[in-house]
Amino acid sequence: QVQLVESGGGLVQAGGSLRLSCAASGGIFSLYSMAWFRQAPGKEREFVAAISWSGGNTYADSVKGRFTISRDNAQNTVYLQMNSLKPEDTAVYYCAADRVLSRLRVGSSGYWGQGTQVTVSS
Repeated sequence: QVQLVESGGGLVQAGGSLRLSCAASGGIFSLYSMAWFRQAPGKEREFVAAISWSGGNTYADSVKGRFTISRDNAQNTVYLQMNSLKPEDTAVYYCAADRVLSRLRVGSSGYWGQGTQVTVSS
């Protein structure tokens, strides 16, 4: 059973930066692909970024060039560096894990964190 705990959310002005962290426990972290999703009020959860167990990454078009996903297998942690933040980035951000990247990308992972709020003011 994998447990995921996100941290690093907060309130930031447009154009600012935040770094989210997701600490994993209960599994062999290096075997899991990891992803970030977000859900804004009244909207469906959407994919943000993913990093495979081998380090390859993919991004949603809306964050490409502004967000960077990375992982530290020694620390069992995945990060999301968010730069040039926009008010439309405001959402609860969730970390997810899965052994199968394709399942993870569509949000079908069985392992989710509790979420961390990111609010970007204009």
